[in-house]
Amino acid sequence: MALPLLSFCRQGPPYSPKGTAAGLGLGLDSSAGAWFAMAACTAAQQLLLVLSALGLLAAGAPQPPNIVLLLMDDMGWGDLGVNGEPSRETPNLDRMAAEGMLFPSFYSANPLCSPSRAALLTGRLPIRNGFYTTNAHARNAYTPQEIMGGIPNSEHLLPELLKKAGYTNKIVGKWHLGHRPQFHPLKHGFDEWFGSPNCHFGPYDNKAKPNIPVYRDWEMVGRFYEEFPINRKTGEANLTQLYLQEALDFIRTQHARQSPFFLYWAIDATHAPVYASRQFLGTSLRGRYGDAVREIDDSVGKILSLLQNLGISKNTFVFFTSDNGAALISAPNEGGSNGPFLCGKQTTFEGGMREPAIAWWPGHIAAGQVSHQLGSIMDLFTTSLSLAGLKPPSDRVIDGLDLLPTMLKGQMMDRPIFYYRGNTLMAVTLGQYKAHLWTWTNSWEEFTQGTDFCPGQNVSGVTTHTQEEHTELPLIFHLGRDPGERFPLSFNSDEYQDALSRTTQVVQEHQKSLVPGQPQLNVCNQAVMVSDVCVLGLAGAGQLLPVLDVVSLIPVQVQLSLARVLVP
Repeated sequence: MALPLLSFCRQGPPYSPKGTAAGLGLGLDSSAGAWFAMAACTAAQQLLLVLSALGLLAAGAPQPPNIVLLLMDDMGWGDLGVNGEPSRETPNLDRMAAEGMLFPSFYSANPLCSPSRAALLTGRLPIRNGFYTTNAHARNAYTPQEIMGGIPNSEHLLPELLKKAGYTNKIVGKWHLGHRPQFHPLKHGFDEWFGSPNCHFGPYDNKAKPNIPVYRDWEMVGRFYEEFPINRKTGEANLTQLYLQEALDFIRTQHARQSPFFLYWAIDATHAPVYASRQFLGTSLRGRYGDAVREIDDSVGKILSLLQNLGISKNTFVFFTSDNGAALISAPNEGGSNGPFLCGKQTTFEGGMREPAIAWWPGHIAAGQVSHQLGSIMDLFTTSLSLAGLKPPSDRVIDGLDLLPTMLKGQMMDRPIFYYRGNTLMAVTLGQYKAHLWTWTNSWEEFTQGTDFCPGQNVSGVTTHTQEEHTELPLIFHLGRDPGERFPLSFNSDEYQDALSRTTQVVQEHQKSLVPGQPQLNVCNQAVMVSDVCVLGLAGAGQLLPVLDVVSLIPVQVQLSLARVLVP
């Protein structure tokens, strides 16, 4: 009984002691149930300590490896020295790559934060798990405070599955999968949380709109710009140091408990407005954004060093990546580099979805390797389950692959990469060939007002400001010869025809079997936004209004924050 009870005790409130007693076959009333729950938790914890001291818990069953996923926010492929960044200001990440495996062809599942994170934790494309909008064609969406949707209960998240193998799970930093109580990370498998449901946007006036809250587990412990200050003028904030300490403390605690752990370190210092602590401000050749990268690099170095000093590095799998490409709209002062790739965040060109990626597992992943396996952020879901000795759910389509054969044996797997923007499949990569079914960057209206997702990278007929359909004759690029997507193959060439035949078959098979999830990121008439029907975009009392009608009903301040949802 001890281990199931401990899993229950870790969950914390809200829970029903009476329900717990009933679940164990005990007919107790409410007060007796409460007493029973507390006594049972205490006894189970004491039993675990005794068994641990006697070394009985590990008898006959090796402990699965710890899992640490380091997810950055808007960090670009070209921000790492190992990927060619000329200032070489990421020595710890470069060393991590030298001691592990570098993935130069690793992709997000979406060019925006919320859908990408939902894909990582479910192993499924956002079009399947509901993290998209049907407000308009091929439009990005995320979870600002005004969006009422979030991760559906029907989705199985990585931490809740890892609990079956005895893992203790913690998220540090940005959640971004919904604000309402039912979307809280501790409702979806995490045991601990220190961070925020959204990014550190603001400051707001707390009248029309409050500042973003910060949580420790179930308790709101403050707000950005208030209890957790960020100086917009200087860029000074101590958040990365707080997030680092949370990670280090969690690792030490779980090591002392001899418990396998999953740490999801999802910090946001490289998301505009970028920030760094005082000791790093002004230290980078790249300005304030570089200061943030340097502090992240230093923090990663401290995490890896702690694992080594505790003697658990050989039993801890670590993976570093980013949620989407660098936000060139914020460059150069507050945006990163996507290296040789076209455009950036919000687009389905390579700069928007190809990510920095490093796997590190001393004693298992041989040092100094570079794998050209096409990888996806969704693979971290399936790979983590494999590490824990678990199978992915069999009742749904899982898009992520198990990368352990690649990491441990160098095996290569043939697989497509699908590039979605909202509800629309924009492109597919198969091998070295990428076929664009649709192209566009952002609207002419935004572009003429100074919003540019591809600054200095205009490619005629490719980086369009209107949505251009190419489903009959896709624009196809050879990413090996042309990583910047500047020279489409000639329609008349044999190479084009061969690539077209293979990519068309993959797209047709994908679309034929696709069952989209209910959209969670629609913007609705505020008068009915409390309705789940409106959130999901179903017919009935909360029907969606046309996009322009929705916008007209929302205050100007809120419209500004939603601009990139409706017209990215």
